Amino acid sequence: MRNLLPMLSNHSHGGGRSAMTCRFRCGDACFQEVPNTSGNEYVGDVIAGALSRRSVMRAAAVVTVASAAGTALAVGNAPAAEAHGRPKPKPGADGARGLRFTPVAPNTADQVTVPSGYEQNVVIRWGEPILRGAPAFDPEKQTAKAQAGQFGYNNDFLSLLPLPGEHHRQVLVANHEYTDEVLMFRGYDPENPTREQVEIAWAAHGLGVVVVQEEHRSGALTAVTRHRLNRRLTATSVFEMTGPAAGSALVRTSVDPSGRKVLGTLNNCSGGTTPWGTTLHGEENFNQYFAHASSATDKRYGIGTGATERKWERFDKRFDLKQEPNEAHRFGWVVELDPYDPESTPRKRTALGRFKHEAAQPRMTADGRPVVYMGDDERFDYFYKFVSSKRMKKGGSRAAHAHNLTLLDEGTLYVAKLTGDSPAAEIDGSGKLPSDGEFDGSGVWIPLATAGPDGAVSHVPGMTAEEVYVFTRLAGDKVGATKMDRPEDIEPSPRTGRVYVALTNNSNRGKGTNPGADEANPRNLNKHGQILELAENWDDPSSDGFAWRLFLVAGDPNDPATYFAGFPKDKVSPISCPDNVAFDPHGNLWISTDGNQLGSHDGLFGVATHGERRGELKQFLTVPTGAETCGPIVQDRRVLVAVQHPGEIDGASVEKPASVWPDGPGRIVRPAVVSVWRADGRDIGV
Repeated sequence: MRNLLPMLSNHSHGGGRSAMTCRFRCGDACFQEVPNTSGNEYVGDVIAGALSRRSVMRAAAVVTVASAAGTALAVGNAPAAEAHGRPKPKPGADGARGLRFTPVAPNTADQVTVPSGYEQNVVIRWGEPILRGAPAFDPEKQTAKAQAGQFGYNNDFLSLLPLPGEHHRQVLVANHEYTDEVLMFRGYDPENPTREQVEIAWAAHGLGVVVVQEEHRSGALTAVTRHRLNRRLTATSVFEMTGPAAGSALVRTSVDPSGRKVLGTLNNCSGGTTPWGTTLHGEENFNQYFAHASSATDKRYGIGTGATERKWERFDKRFDLKQEPNEAHRFGWVVELDPYDPESTPRKRTALGRFKHEAAQPRMTADGRPVVYMGDDERFDYFYKFVSSKRMKKGGSRAAHAHNLTLLDEGTLYVAKLTGDSPAAEIDGSGKLPSDGEFDGSGVWIPLATAGPDGAVSHVPGMTAEEVYVFTRLAGDKVGATKMDRPEDIEPSPRTGRVYVALTNNSNRGKGTNPGADEANPRNLNKHGQILELAENWDDPSSDGFAWRLFLVAGDPNDPATYFAGFPKDKVSPISCPDNVAFDPHGNLWISTDGNQLGSHDGLFGVATHGERRGELKQFLTVPTGAETCGPIVQDRRVLVAVQHPGEIDGASVEKPASVWPDGPGRIVRPAVVSVWRADGRDIGV
């Protein structure tokens, strides 16, 4: 057996991230006090009374019920059923369909490294003009006006939508999560930013819509500049608040006494794509933009009492909570965008709750109602779902479209509570599997509030409905939700309906007075993270209960504390810190990483979720020095990734770059979107 892979020592509290990344992306969240100091129960406290694993998994797998008596008519394979007694992979087989490529070895190359037989191109970079009148990018002559017409900084979530009537074209939607001014401006002084630098940063945040052209004989994509659908939304664009918290006294400001009109969207991380043709965008680490917090509720969201890193409060009073105490309440929502209507106003959907939204991905019920799964990316915070009370209307009529734009304003918001099925003594914090051979159990969805056409009702004692929606974290505390290891992207499988939750890491698990390991978060000082698989009872996404098991426990496969759904660990790639996830057309789960702790750059991995090769995980690419892999999209003939914050290494600057990607020496480092395809033109991984 080979030795364990070396650990990175750099800035270890934040995983493999540099200190610069922690400063600019999340306001040094890993070095702040854990915001969740509630005394609510966690999994280790509620093991007693759990339902048996096998009965729960069988219930979760029932796919049809008799309407009169509720009698089960058909039973599918439950998640646990595949872990025991399944046939071993056939010797010499070349991988699960969709994953038949030679894995990329862990590496630290300053490039996007792809498998042999694959090619790539840069689709669009930070600063490339996309709107009419926008100038070519010049980092030495950048202005806020120019940036507002150019592709934004630090692309994260990506969505590709069809463009009917325009052959070989699609609509690319991107999040621009945050700015790293040290890598954007020559001679940047973090203590004394100029107004011009701040306004450029405002314009570099937000969302981008750009039409892309497909090359017919390859998987390459190129941006179509100045297309009528191209659009930029920034930190100063107008957004509308909708749903039960819109107009509340908790979101009103001196500039907006109506509580319905917000300027900007901030720190958009991942997102989702709806069946009705819109995109969803999660506002994540919004806390770092606001100065001088004083309330306990602001502290629960990690907002500091002093000045901010960027000093925006010097240039706009709305970022100073002494002057505008409610402004921060207008961020931390899911934004819905209509990419096909460049004149539309994006909406902040308050019925989905306010927290550090990593993503929001819908799944439809049998009767046509969307259910949106969401993670709160913070150590010891929770994951949620929203069940709409309204059915989607099919078709492309104007009336159907208008109706579907109201689906996320009415329904019930839930938070998850998980229970393990193993004796507490078997969960010792080492990651050792319990005697039943897997980490698993049952769970319930606890209702927090329900919004309807005539108002909203709280299900949390002592909190009004408006308080539940604006202070959702506190509502989760009160009802005893399960404290998780940074729930990030959550994706339901379009094939099986099972839901996969990326839990990135939590190096504070079991440290000091923080909660220790439990069956869903089985390792103390958890550096590498895990992925949880959830099966809703009766395969109904609106159910109030579910079964769960850990599908993957990340790290070096030679480490006994790792687990790959029972697949032989000598046949998988090492993986650390799962972040964004997506599915390919074959039902494989693709995982991008953020903060690799195994001595390699971050990357993109594919893993089989079903069949005899379930758990087979292979690395597809790595990203350049200092970068994070974001926004994966896996189509039949191409893979897209957002290469975020390349060169973001401690001590780096415009004058002293740590990376020369994507344009080589002498050029400023630029976040960008990359497309990858097979050189022979065939489908990915077949």
